[in-house]
Amino acid sequence: MQLGDQRGSDNIEDRRGIGIGGGLGIGGVIIAIVAAFLGVDPSTILNVANEVAPQTSQQAAPQGAPTDEMGKFVSKVLGSTEDVWQQMFRSMGREYRNPKLVIYTQAVRSACGMGQSAMGPFYCPNDERLYIDLAFYRDLQTRFHAPGDFAQAYVIAHEVGHHVQNQLGIMEKMGSPGGRASRGQANAQSVRLELQADCFAGIWANHAANRLEPGDVEEGLNAASAIGDDRLQQESQGYVVPESFTHGSSAQRVSWFKQGMKSGRVQDCDTFSTGAH
Repeated sequence: MQLGDQRGSDNIEDRRGIGIGGGLGIGGVIIAIVAAFLGVDPSTILNVANEVAPQTSQQAAPQGAPTDEMGKFVSKVLGSTEDVWQQMFRSMGREYRNPKLVIYTQAVRSACGMGQSAMGPFYCPNDERLYIDLAFYRDLQTRFHAPGDFAQAYVIAHEVGHHVQNQLGIMEKMGSPGGRASRGQANAQSVRLELQADCFAGIWANHAANRLEPGDVEEGLNAASAIGDDRLQQESQGYVVPESFTHGSSAQRVSWFKQGMKSGRVQDCDTFSTGAH
């Protein structure tokens, strides 16, 4: 990506190397719905809160764009998403509230509860923050074989997509009580939510096309494919269970990212009233 002249966002909290306090927030279950980027079992992740010793103090996190190379990259990608979505919301007669992006190491406390790096990047609607351990980018290259700066940018754009859903009321509508949903139904809803976030990431790519370089799109598609539920399940357990998908198959994730990138329009990312394929 060509980000040389892209302004960096100051909406960054750098919590790397800062200790955390224990305890699970009342909104922790929301992480189970929208947060885990890799489709990790939420109960495994949330149980970390019970294993962290309670602490009452936490060092204040530095605010603003970091000065290290990767921190600058993240700040510029976030700034690019802000520019695109502010413009998109204005065209819809709305005002876009910029999210905060929290950089952390190993574990972090959010308004949705405790998170850890094993779950991958996540978004918490309770505090409108994106959370990412930058070590995930190393995993993206080595474990998932999805290298490249655009693949890294796609990860942020996907989580920003959840923030867009939150502001448009889509997330609230999904979480509103309407009877007891089965595990399968909840998983299906989660898949549609995640695929729409992929589509919204594609919208960002469409409107930031002037910053793309040859091969960038392929990097993004490769990343979307690498973290499909079917591929992750096949690699981890040797078989695929579609009913347990929470993020969508590789083909679905690629398809919806391409849909958003081709269209560039929010209305073409309705994964809820169409077949999520």
